[in-house]
Amino acid sequence: MELVKGRPTNLIGRSDKEIKVYDLLEELGIEYERMDHEETNTMEECHEIDLLLNADICKNLFLCNRQKTQFYLLMMPGNKPFKTKDLSSQINSARLSFADAEYMEEYLHIKPGAVSIMGLMNDTDNQVQLLIDRQVTEGDTIGCHPCVSTASIKISIKDILEKFLPAVHHEAMIVELPEANRL
Repeated sequence: MELVKGRPTNLIGRSDKEIKVYDLLEELGIEYERMDHEETNTMEECHEIDLLLNADICKNLFLCNRQKTQFYLLMMPGNKPFKTKDLSSQINSARLSFADAEYMEEYLHIKPGAVSIMGLMNDTDNQVQLLIDRQVTEGDTIGCHPCVSTASIKISIKDILEKFLPAVHHEAMIVELPEANRL
């Protein structure tokens, strides 16, 4: 696995979803580093990639309310635990659960294992509210998938907040999730 700047020179065999991410980042003048790798679907599988990227790959959770009428993409540090009660009160939603994969595909055009903030470029009707744990915004860079789980990109959090999100017509709601309890 090798870390390279910018888009791949050879696009043969790459999905349209992935190419669309690189096209948008280029159009917005956002610099990034990229790495191709075997398919990863869990945070454990992303650990080695974190080290090579020298960035934390965010845990991205696709959530919904009980009625399945409100959808959320939560970005949080990969090592933080997630408990719905810690988030529900901050976003005024009584009960949260993981949304079905069909909604993820419908709104973000992403399959489970590849979910990332980049999928918001496909949510043209703003059906998904972005939630970012404050700790993520305090770093310099993040790692995420370019809508496929066979590549990862390292990108500036400043570029995400100031260039990417305005371009895809989304705003982030900053939330604060507690650290794991220490024994």
